[in-house]
This record gives sequence, C-alpha cells and structure tokens, in this order.
Amino acid sequence: MIKIRIATRGSALALAQANIVLELCRKLVPQQPAEIKIIKTTGDKLQTASLADSNLPKGLFTKDLEVALLNDEADLAVHSLKDLPTELPAGLALSAVLAREDVRDVLVCRKDASFARAGFRIRDLPQGATIATSSTRRAAQLRDHRPDLNIVPIRGNVPTRLRKLAQQPEIDAIILAAAGLARLQMRPASDGTLTGPEEVLTPGLCAAFIPLEEMLPCVGQAAIGIETRQKDKRVTDLCAKLNDADTFRSVTAERAFLRGMGGGCQLAVAAFAEARGAEIKMRAVSFLGEAARRGDGYGSDPEKVGREVAAKLR
Repeated sequence: MIKIRIATRGSALALAQANIVLELCRKLVPQQPAEIKIIKTTGDKLQTASLADSNLPKGLFTKDLEVALLNDEADLAVHSLKDLPTELPAGLALSAVLAREDVRDVLVCRKDASFARAGFRIRDLPQGATIATSSTRRAAQLRDHRPDLNIVPIRGNVPTRLRKLAQQPEIDAIILAAAGLARLQMRPASDGTLTGPEEVLTPGLCAAFIPLEEMLPCVGQAAIGIETRQKDKRVTDLCAKLNDADTFRSVTAERAFLRGMGGGCQLAVAAFAEARGAEIKMRAVSFLGEAARRGDGYGSDPEKVGREVAAKLR
C-alpha cells in the first residue's frame, strides 16, 4: 500500500504536532502506512524578520508545505491552524482539524523574579516591565491592560524563546501559547515552576495561564489543521476519521471572522468560538481602530456567526 506522506515544518513543536497526526493515523487506520516529511518554510528562513511586519507575505509557515501538496510531494500538510491563511490555493482544502488543546496564553518569567509565583497575572508585572512577543494581537491586549509595559519583539521556536528569557535579564517575561507548551510536554507545576523534558525545557522558569477575560487567543490557536488536495479521495477519507466536528465548526467561525476583518495572522484582532450543541458562541476584539472594539455572536451557522461579528467590529 502507498504511504501517506505527512508534510511538516522541522521545529520541535511542528514535529510534535505531525507525530500526533501520525499516531492517530496508525490508530484509526492501522493498515495505512504513513511517514513524516520535513520541509523548511520561508518563515523558518527569515529568523531576523519581525512577525509583526505587515509587509511580510501571508503563509510564511504554510506556503512551502502547500507547494509540496500541489506538486504531489506530500499527501497532507500539518499546520498550527493559527498560521494558515483564510484563503487557500486553488485545489487545496482544510480537510480536518484535530480536537483543540487549551486555547489560553501563558505568561513566563524567571523564577527569581520578584513577581514570580503560582498564578501570577499581568497586573503583577512591575511598572515599565519589558515583555517580549512578536504577536500584534498579544501586544495590543497587553497595552490595553497595562499601557506602561515595554513590549519588544522576539523570534525563535518555543525552546529558543525560553532560553532567551533565561539568558537576557533585560526581558522580564514572554508570552507563549499553552497548547504549544503542552504539546512539548511542558506545563506549570502547583508552585508555578515550568516543568518538562530536558531537551526542550530551560530550567529556572515560572509560568502562569492568562485568563481569557484578559487575553483572547488568535484565530485558530491551539488547533492542528490538516490541509490536503481536494480531489485526493484516499486522503480526504482518512481526514474524515481524524476530524473533530466541534473544533472544526468553532475554527470555521473564527476564520470567517478573520476573513471579514481583512485576513492575515498579523492583524491585531483576537477571537474565540465554542460549539455548544448545535450552536456556536463567539467573542472577539479588534484593535484596528483608535480604540479597542469588542463584540460577540451566536448562531448555528459558523460562517455567518464569524461574518456578523466581523461586521460589528469593522
């Protein structure tokens, strides 16, 4: 039987996500062989560029995987869904989304910081503290709570960012996605200490979850998306087994919202939708104008919910 070729980036987190898909394939369709194919993306090559730069092309971390699909060099591409543009190339489709991880963000600091303790919050950061993030969405929400904070860019994969925090005393804290940490087997202990495997963890750090009331996630955060060729029935049939219907409906609403706001993961907008039975409930915030605009929506049609919330915030 022909192997299913799973395209992925080569970072520790991307490989962890690709291996989740690989193990699910082996569990759900044990007779179907599969293998992982690592592809270096444009985003991986532009390590010095700021991710907040609006002039950067869309699909920094996804386009090269899509090229592999279109060239029949891979059968499915595994993405952090937050990186996948809302408009896909002709012939490709988002065929499955795995069950979502924790959507919250996490504030990480050195354990010897004066404010470090279990459950510390944004309000506990010192006056004028320096927070490193390359996300316009996170930066905007931080400034909304604490205009005094000094926000600086940071690049690199999760282990690299943790190492930079530990080694650069001028940085007081960084913000990471809870899902990314969890997929690398890292999590805060009861005393706030960040724990995890030696190969990815920098010791001496403290972490705390940021409540959704203080920081909404970016569109698609914590979801793993699987992109395929539309006409490849063998692969789309496999994806039907991998797909989590509630997560798919939720992220469909979020992606419709982002499309309605102009698209692009660098936009200073955030949204979180949840499937509640047959209904979708969504809340969102936009920092594209002079002041923050917030709105919510509710309904059974995910696309319509997303579009209507975008219309409220434009």
